[in-house]
Amino acid sequence: MERSATSAANLAAVPIPLAELPPLPPLQLAVLGHVEVVSFVGVEHLPQAGEIVQGGDVLECPAGGGAVVAVQFARLTGRPVPFFTALGRDAAGEQAAAELTALGLELHVAWRPTPTRRAITFVDGNGERTITVIGERLAPVAADLLPWERLAACEGVFVTAADPAALRLARAAPVLAATPRVRLPVLQQAGVRLDALIGSALDPGESYRPGDLDPAPALVIATEGARGGSVQPGGRFAAPRRQRPVRDTYGAGDSFAAAVTAALAAGWTLPQTLSLGAHCGAACLDGRGPYAGQLAGPALGRPLPSQ
Repeated sequence: MERSATSAANLAAVPIPLAELPPLPPLQLAVLGHVEVVSFVGVEHLPQAGEIVQGGDVLECPAGGGAVVAVQFARLTGRPVPFFTALGRDAAGEQAAAELTALGLELHVAWRPTPTRRAITFVDGNGERTITVIGERLAPVAADLLPWERLAACEGVFVTAADPAALRLARAAPVLAATPRVRLPVLQQAGVRLDALIGSALDPGESYRPGDLDPAPALVIATEGARGGSVQPGGRFAAPRRQRPVRDTYGAGDSFAAAVTAALAAGWTLPQTLSLGAHCGAACLDGRGPYAGQLAGPALGRPLPSQ
């Protein structure tokens, strides 16, 4: 893939406009990851201890990092996206599978006897989300009888949850990216070099320091919301300037990660890659829940919408 020698000064400029980015070529992308059935509750502010607040609109859908990345892949490429995941054999898991299939995913599910994980997300008047998860995070593992050979035919794979052996299977793809939420000990035990480790600098659960992984990722990208973020090597990059209030921050980081992985798989330069990520992350902020605002790509027969 193409790697440009881009200075920090160049990356710190505003993102390249969507209209100036090249079209994505036909790509087959895949995800290994987790699902949570999330109830999104709109509130004016988060309740204090002992306080009762009035909730507004309520939305329930299958989400979690793995699902959000996979749906963003599908919308950028216009192709069904193989999604390797695990769900509880319960009503929530069955419903999640049906809804994710309808969103354009080719599901490969390891069914578990444990309940499907749930989450409650409060979205306050500023669009900030606060998440409470309920239950065990279910992850696909290499021992599951899933069509792992499909990964070798993909140009790019993103991982949010897996065991070390499954990560080694995913390394068959030319581009492999992951979030630190896979957990650094799991990534270290896998012993594979990531093309990108993508996480939030604002989330302690996604922190990474040089030396945490050996071999080190080719790129380490840390997002900082409206401040953009940083990439090593490379320096800082900017977020698009917004002209409207944030509706919901849930899924913005995962949409960013999906777009970055797709652009890396396409061989784009680093400024182009980060720009597409920034636009997809910003677009997600405009919808309630993770999917309403996600950008769709040229492969769907229409240009990427401008910001």
